Amino acid sequence: MTTQTATETPLSPSGVATPPRPARYLSNDEAAAYLQLSPRTLEKQRVVGGGPKFRKFGRRVVYAIEDLESWAGARACDTTSDPNYGRR
Repeated sequence: MTTQTATETPLSPSGVATPPRPARYLSNDEAAAYLQLSPRTLEKQRVVGGGPKFRKFGRRVVYAIEDLESWAGARACDTTSDPNYGRR
């Protein structure tokens, strides 16, 4: 029996290396916790706009972590006199 270290590529049962997992998707509650927002805030932003990109899989709404980080990064301000400060 072999042990796998954290740096090795995982192997499938057939012994073939498996590709890395695609972007992880978070539920509305998980995304809200990730951004330290209320889940209701994200729900409202889906309706009125201005929130992070989301995906709809059937009835489920999910957010990709990279989209959450991109959305949060676009809201960075250096000072309160930053032109984007009042718009956010």
